[in-house]
Amino acid sequence: MSRDQERVQRIHSGGPWETELGYSRAIRIGDRVLVSGTTAARSEDEPVPPGAADQARLALDTIEQALAHAGAEMADIVRTRLFVVDLPANGDAVLAVHGERLRGVRPVTSTLGVDALVDPGLLVEIEVEAIVGAGAVYEG
Repeated sequence: MSRDQERVQRIHSGGPWETELGYSRAIRIGDRVLVSGTTAARSEDEPVPPGAADQARLALDTIEQALAHAGAEMADIVRTRLFVVDLPANGDAVLAVHGERLRGVRPVTSTLGVDALVDPGLLVEIEVEAIVGAGAVYEG
């Protein structure tokens, strides 16, 4: 195994799509953590909540767990990308949740309106990048 391969850590949440579609929930390379687009999708026994705000909260909870498995925390997030179905109707709710959870972190962010996500019941998908230890940086 090469030195670079030893530095790569793949994190799986156990979600069915990860195995089926062949991707990782997150990957840590050195101090950088990349988290896949994350939704409120759960097992078949757990329905997706109907509201964009609740879906954003669940997605951020999953992201927080993935970051923890990678040795990072929410304060280490440096970039977010928000993909929102029907942005005029759902954007404010998603951005409010983003603010609740990341106001003190203040990552760079993009908010994009999309036609649909992989499941018709999903309204928001969130992707993040983090750098382990970035949250400890003094903001002047």
